Amino acid sequence: MDVSQSIDSVIAGISIIQVLVFLFQSFYVATSCQLRRLESVSRSPIYTHFNETVQGVSVIRAFGEQPRFILQTNQRVDENQKSYFPRFVATRWLAVNLEFLGNCIVLSAAIFSVMGKGILSPGIVGLSVSHALQVTGILSWIVRSWTDVENNIVSVERVKEYADTPKEAAWTLENSPLSPAWPQTGTIELRGYGLQYRKGLEWALKDISIYIQEREKVGIVGRTGAGKSSLALGIFRILEAAKGEIYIDGINIAEIGLHELRSRITIIPQDPVLFSGTLRMNLDPFDAYSDEEVWNSLELAHLKNFVSGLPDRLNHECSEGGENLSLGQRQLVCLARALLRKTKILVLDEATAAVDLETDNLIQSTIRSQFEECTVLTIAHRLNTVMDYTRVIVMDKGLIVESDTPSNLIEQRGHFYRMCREASLV
Repeated sequence: MDVSQSIDSVIAGISIIQVLVFLFQSFYVATSCQLRRLESVSRSPIYTHFNETVQGVSVIRAFGEQPRFILQTNQRVDENQKSYFPRFVATRWLAVNLEFLGNCIVLSAAIFSVMGKGILSPGIVGLSVSHALQVTGILSWIVRSWTDVENNIVSVERVKEYADTPKEAAWTLENSPLSPAWPQTGTIELRGYGLQYRKGLEWALKDISIYIQEREKVGIVGRTGAGKSSLALGIFRILEAAKGEIYIDGINIAEIGLHELRSRITIIPQDPVLFSGTLRMNLDPFDAYSDEEVWNSLELAHLKNFVSGLPDRLNHECSEGGENLSLGQRQLVCLARALLRKTKILVLDEATAAVDLETDNLIQSTIRSQFEECTVLTIAHRLNTVMDYTRVIVMDKGLIVESDTPSNLIEQRGHFYRMCREASLV
């Protein structure tokens, strides 16, 4: 075999190996990327379940449910392993095939060296074989690096998906028409308002049209899933309107900044929110009020004795989420925060769900006396808290089915009457 024939043979062999490498790589990348996506998706439930288990470990132990939660964790890990183990196997498959191709290169170099006996010197033969041995490692490194890049692009895809998630509206708007004292009266009007949690889902609120006058105390009641809390989410624009408008003091809230809206309305949520920091920071994060005003709000919220008994008093450090306070105390802190701000509109979303009946009565009396000049919307499960309100709105399946004074609704013997009878109020 002359030199030209040897070169042609080497080129042909290299071409075949390149084709095989490309085929192996394409097959591996297509498979491993999909497995990587499945593995990433199935890993999130493990972290979520573990976090929920750690947070509720005292309740789990109290009810003796440890085996069930261990079983759920194992099931989620097993589901994750269904994607992780095949991806590991695919990696080994690629390594074996690359080693095989590398060994083929070494074998080809040795065969061509033998076939070129008398033409190639021993030194060239040794050089070709030694370089063929190095090619095996280089080839594996190149293919692995390329496939790792494509695999890790899956993480970039997930980040891009989060980046493309629709964002909230502008926090503030330039040349805002709002006066610093807005809202001055606290009137609320909903015109054909509709709300969806996500496109394609059923309507949470359907064509809600209602006018709430200033200083009116309105109770919002209904069965679970009737749309009570969805109405509060719409007022604060946590969810944007799918149709219709909400007007506060005659201004469409969709045309103002989120900060301008949310800073002028107060809510005491169903799940009280506290941040890591001092108690005073949680009550007055912007240092807008004096200590005397803070203590006055604590007294009205029936927390003064508790805070006075703390070693650091207002400088008492709250842990993350306020875990070192009871749920009822956290709700009272949210009430004190609302009393401190005292805006013209107050929304109570099951604000007294975690306190006893006696404390509930004290809180309701405080709300009636301190927010007498405000418009109050109360989402209530305890119907006795709204029996003296100026109006009660009864919701069902996202619609307003009844709206009148509590006494008139009871006389009508409709939805509200049946709910009161179930609660032994009539």
